[in-house]
Amino acid sequence: MTARFLLALDQGTTSTRAMLFDAHVRLVASHAIELAQVYPANGWVEHDGEEIWRASVACCRAVLKDVRSDEIAIGITNQRETSLLWHRSTAAPIHNAIVWQDRRTASRCQQLAVAGLDREIANRTGLLIDPYFSATKLEWLLDHVPGARELADRGELAFGTIDSWLLYKMTGGRIHATDVTNASRTMLMDLARQQWDERLLEILRIPHAVLPNICDSAGDFGYTDPELFGVKLHICGMAGDQQAAMVGQACFAPGDVKSTYGTGCFALVNTGSALPNSQHRLLATAAYRVAGQMAYAIEGSIFIAGAVVQWLRDALGLIGTASEIEALALSAKPADGLYFVPAFTGLGAPYWDPAARGAIVGLTRDCGAAEIGRAALDAVCYQTRDLLEAMREDMAMAGLRAPRALKVDGGMVRNDWFCQRLADLTGLPVERPVMTETTALGAAYLAGLGAGLFHNFSDIASAWALERRFEPALSGRVRDTLYSGWQGAVKRVRS
Repeated sequence: MTARFLLALDQGTTSTRAMLFDAHVRLVASHAIELAQVYPANGWVEHDGEEIWRASVACCRAVLKDVRSDEIAIGITNQRETSLLWHRSTAAPIHNAIVWQDRRTASRCQQLAVAGLDREIANRTGLLIDPYFSATKLEWLLDHVPGARELADRGELAFGTIDSWLLYKMTGGRIHATDVTNASRTMLMDLARQQWDERLLEILRIPHAVLPNICDSAGDFGYTDPELFGVKLHICGMAGDQQAAMVGQACFAPGDVKSTYGTGCFALVNTGSALPNSQHRLLATAAYRVAGQMAYAIEGSIFIAGAVVQWLRDALGLIGTASEIEALALSAKPADGLYFVPAFTGLGAPYWDPAARGAIVGLTRDCGAAEIGRAALDAVCYQTRDLLEAMREDMAMAGLRAPRALKVDGGMVRNDWFCQRLADLTGLPVERPVMTETTALGAAYLAGLGAGLFHNFSDIASAWALERRFEPALSGRVRDTLYSGWQGAVKRVRS
């Protein structure tokens, strides 16, 4: 099949979006539906799997309604690590999906670390022991949902991250698979061999039978059930959201760095075929695998980025819509001693402190809504510098060049003030592409590769276009002084 259209299904933490592109990757239609968050207990975050499914179908139908063609290749990208367990026979979930932000397994992760497994798990998976990843979420589901272990042992349950769930449902239960990027985020995959690790399955008492097959990021994932969209559509691409954004940002050369600002912030640097080994508490992960050729990445993860803007809107009512944060920040008085550490669900890289909690440090009588809003955006910039400082050292040890610029994408980067502030506080030029929805774009590119519309990564790289470059305007001395204050604020919230 030669695809005439590319359909990207981007299932995220706060919304589900479908974007339809033509064969020249020009946007034809887009539709999004917000996703409700479920908070059963302090630090717990869940999603309704069936709500995700209904929204995914509705978004796809909305963008396909005026298209009369079956020459459509689908690419799926998803919030990573979020974990779901369902009945194979009915495809009904046995519990809500446990979201990547969820911290309910923090004590279990501490047990694994105390048992001396941290180095072994890092060597096998490239990951640090943390409730962020899927493994302990799956173990929790098996242990806490009545009858789950017995059903799993009999082969009656299927596990997956959201990509697997959507693929299973789209294909009418015929295909239970994931791609290597999502598998690499479970803390169950041997990163070097790109296979499920029997030793880790034994430690966590996870039956191999519940796990999906691990596939390339572009290729044949089967066809949709014709009842869904009236015709069978070919599913040809799949990747976790941050890896899809790497593809959408054309980060194909070793040393290329991108940072995505959505609910969280995730910075990845391509290390090529070399399996990385971070010495600074960053993660080694799969970047993508196409035609059996693997590319790796070093990743730094920030749990709260755009989510802090949502918090200012929903919890404090400081803004009416997320887009108002730019005007609020612009109206702020200088308050260089004010720091907002948004550790609502702990701290990610390079701290990995699940017990840390948020704080606003340095409040004075003349601080108000504008100053707090600006400090919230500054926090995202400081956390990005945390990642870049660690990345530079890891990259030097791996013989890779230091980043020359930071490619950015995601909802937050539509804010010019934020992009300039990011350049000022990190000291790197910030490059914003014409298409900032690079997660969906990357899913479309992978579908195009899988369908044969693109022959190689060069076809994709030639299409990447810069919209604006933000140059650092702050002096290095001022930048470092502000960053030192941030580091002091972080120390005050650490557990």
